[in-house]
Amino acid sequence: MKTLRSQKLRTLLTHRKLLQSKAIAVENDLRGTLRNFGLKVGVVGTVKFEARIRGLVADIPDLAGLVEPMLIVRRVLREQIAVLYRRLLAIVKDDEVCRRLMTIPGVGPVVALTYRATVDVPARFRNSRAVGAAFGLTPSKYQSGEINRSGAISRCGDDMMRMMLYEAAQILLVRSTRWSWLKAWAMQIVRRCGLKKAIVALARRLAVIMHRIWVDGTEFRWSRQEAAAA
Repeated sequence: MKTLRSQKLRTLLTHRKLLQSKAIAVENDLRGTLRNFGLKVGVVGTVKFEARIRGLVADIPDLAGLVEPMLIVRRVLREQIAVLYRRLLAIVKDDEVCRRLMTIPGVGPVVALTYRATVDVPARFRNSRAVGAAFGLTPSKYQSGEINRSGAISRCGDDMMRMMLYEAAQILLVRSTRWSWLKAWAMQIVRRCGLKKAIVALARRLAVIMHRIWVDGTEFRWSRQEAAAA
């Protein structure tokens, strides 16, 4: 059973995720609707999306009238997503554990708070390595008679946390420009096994590192020398 604070944090995170999925669904529906009329939205950011839609239907009044309610719904959803995100940032700013977790490359406010709410009490895990298995990031085992083989990751446990760790690993590998021993370790796996397997392995290791940082009260150490000195 999670603590009351953890349940409240989880509610904030799930509500934000739900509103995001609804906003994306509305945007995709608008794209599909306009495509039927030969109007292509193309690549456009969140901020300029509404203006782009209005520009496409400006010369088609009856279609503009049908699109308008969807744009209003989208605008309200995006406004409330921003409200929840500001609340999330305020919580993270005042949370010492989240701030330390965010010293890890690829780990932002949403990932840190999701981890905080999901783990809740770090002493639940007998050791840091157990966290990866709890989030379904370790290979599943098949044993029968003389057969003993490993399969894909088990995908058991918390889906949201697993997805957040996967995204953090992807950001570290693909977008992060600052080098670290962790990225060097992951790049070796990329060369041996490919990007997808490397991201999964990195997500699993991130889960372990985050637990260790939480328990030890430390911050991420960018070089092997710093880690060894600690």
